[in-house]
Amino acid sequence: MSEAVTTPAAPTTPSANAAAPPSLLQIFTEFLIIGATSFGGGVVAYLRNGLVSKRAWLDDRSFVELLSISQSLPGLNSTNMAILVGDRLRGWSGAVLAFLGMCLPGGLLMYGVGMVYHEHGDRALVTAALKGVAAAAVGLILATAVQLGKKSLDHKADPLFVIITVLAVNRLHLSVLTALLGVGVIATLYYRPGVIRPKSEEAHT
Repeated sequence: MSEAVTTPAAPTTPSANAAAPPSLLQIFTEFLIIGATSFGGGVVAYLRNGLVSKRAWLDDRSFVELLSISQSLPGLNSTNMAILVGDRLRGWSGAVLAFLGMCLPGGLLMYGVGMVYHEHGDRALVTAALKGVAAAAVGLILATAVQLGKKSLDHKADPLFVIITVLAVNRLHLSVLTALLGVGVIATLYYRPGVIRPKSEEAHT
C-alpha cells in the first residue's frame, strides 16, 4: 500500500506587485535632496518629480489629494506635504524625518545666503538673477499644474471649479483657505452620489 507523498507547502511571500514601503533613510534622503535643490514656489514641481515620477511612492491622484490638504492647513506647502507624505509612508517617524530632511537644507542655505545678500544684495547682477529664478519658479508651477490637470480633471465641470477658484483668489481677493472651502462645498454637492456618474461608466454609454 503506497503512502501518499505530500509536498511541503511553499512559504507565503508577499505579492511581487506590493511594493515594500521605503526605509526611513530613503525618506530622509529624498526630502533632503528636494529641500536642497528646489527653488521658491517651484517646490511643488520638485515634490511631484521626486515622489511620483522618480520614486513612485505616490500616484498623481494621491499627490493632488495630499497637496489639497496641505494647502488647506497653516504653514508652508512644502513642509505640510513632507509631513503628510512621511506619515503616509512610514507613520510618525517618517513624518518627522521627512520634515527634517525638507527643512534642514533650506535653513542652512538661507542662513548663508542671508549673510551674502546683506553684503551684496544691492548689486544689479544679484537682482537680475533673483528675477530669473522667480520667473523659472512660475514656469515650474505652470508645468506641474498642466501635468496634474491632465490626470486629475476627469469631468467637464472640473475646469469650471478651477476657474472659480482662481477668480476667487485673484479677483475677489479671498484667502486661499476660504476659496478652497467654498469651492470644496460646491464641488461636493455637485459630485454627490447619484448625480454625477464615474468617468468609467460614462465611457461605456
